Amino acid sequence: MSDQSKGEARNQILSGIRTALKRGPATDAQRGAAAERVRTHPRNLVPARAQLDHEEQVALFVRMALEVSCTVERIPDLAAVPQAVAEYLAGLNLPAELRVAPDPELSAIPWAERPTLTVTAGRARDADAVSLTGAFAAVAETGTLMLVSGAERPTTLNFLPDTHIVVLRRDQIVGGYEDAWDRLRAVQASFEGGMPRTVNLITGPSRTGDIEQTIQLGAHGPRRLHVLLVGE
Repeated sequence: MSDQSKGEARNQILSGIRTALKRGPATDAQRGAAAERVRTHPRNLVPARAQLDHEEQVALFVRMALEVSCTVERIPDLAAVPQAVAEYLAGLNLPAELRVAPDPELSAIPWAERPTLTVTAGRARDADAVSLTGAFAAVAETGTLMLVSGAERPTTLNFLPDTHIVVLRRDQIVGGYEDAWDRLRAVQASFEGGMPRTVNLITGPSRTGDIEQTIQLGAHGPRRLHVLLVGE
């Protein structure tokens, strides 16, 4: 679909919404107010439990992540990632194969030090059982990971494989959601179009209670979410 066709489709959808709401085209005052709101990014309330010093934010993130069925392993640096991954997969009796995001920081990891690991980079494929990605930020308030899309961060890696491993640096942990969005806005110029196309907020493995109100993991995404917390 061309950019012109996308624009026409967008205008048609918005026109239908305005008609349903019995509203006409926006006035200059309304457009100005909307533009100002987008520009200033008013912050929402941040819970007191997220207003901590950084060490306490790290501890809170770990605690909240464990409560939503994540597993968390602390490692000293990125060089320790291959061994940590190999031991994690062996502990679950999973094949030593993983699909890694083509992120320069992850590509620099010394994977060759664990020759038993089969590591490939790119978007997730149907046959991939394990993926490994980085994270943009993590929210201590709820134990949530913020992952953004891009050529070096394929979104398919977050959802297709049954096991998702996330490499998270301690300095990427913030207190509340507002802090995470502030970080993203601060670097938005580095993304094509001013913002990433997709921002995923992931809190624990995929789950549902739709079937007889019984929690089932892996319903719409990975059944395992393992965080390698780097920087002890």
